[in-house]
Amino acid sequence: MPDRISLNLQPRSSFGKKNRALRRSGLTPVHLYGPGIDPKNLQITSADLIKALALAGATTPVSITVDGESGEHLAFAREIQWDPVRGDLIHVDFLRTEATERISAEAPVVLEGESAGARSAFGTVVQMLRHVTVEALPLDMPREILVDATVLDEPDSVLRAGDLPIPNGVTLLTDPEEMVARVEAGRAPTDAPATPQAEAPSGETGADDSPEEESS
Repeated sequence: MPDRISLNLQPRSSFGKKNRALRRSGLTPVHLYGPGIDPKNLQITSADLIKALALAGATTPVSITVDGESGEHLAFAREIQWDPVRGDLIHVDFLRTEATERISAEAPVVLEGESAGARSAFGTVVQMLRHVTVEALPLDMPREILVDATVLDEPDSVLRAGDLPIPNGVTLLTDPEEMVARVEAGRAPTDAPATPQAEAPSGETGADDSPEEESS
């Protein structure tokens, strides 16, 4: 679990089209909702929010405090809207959760290392599943699931969801038989040189190019 990620937000009074001016001033609208609270319309400096989102991803909870209110809210980023043209951050929804309630989330699967099976088969490791669904307490939720690719040590090796190193306290919800990665064999290199094309001796064309005699 990484260090606690914290954000301090301010109540927001602008809505709809007025949010454009808010964004131009360097702020991003935020919506906080979930069990135990009334939905809150908030705002925060865009640079601070983008930094926190990069650290938290989808599986690390963020500790949110609101100016003028006591206490904190443990929340996950659930909907992040980006401008498709400019790439600017438009809006973020945070889902509040209780620290004692188990929740589900999509955890990224990251392969590390080199596969001996792929090397011996002159092939590659093909990853078909890049996220698995897991359940855990918010503070136990893994940011990602790291897998050592050396477990794929045979040319026909297959890695399934049930083979993943799921941390203690975390439950895998994805079908354990679902394929995560496999070795795809390639074509073995050949050392045989290419056969050169036969060439006619110098000065010869290999065909009778002499002009025909004219009949008288």
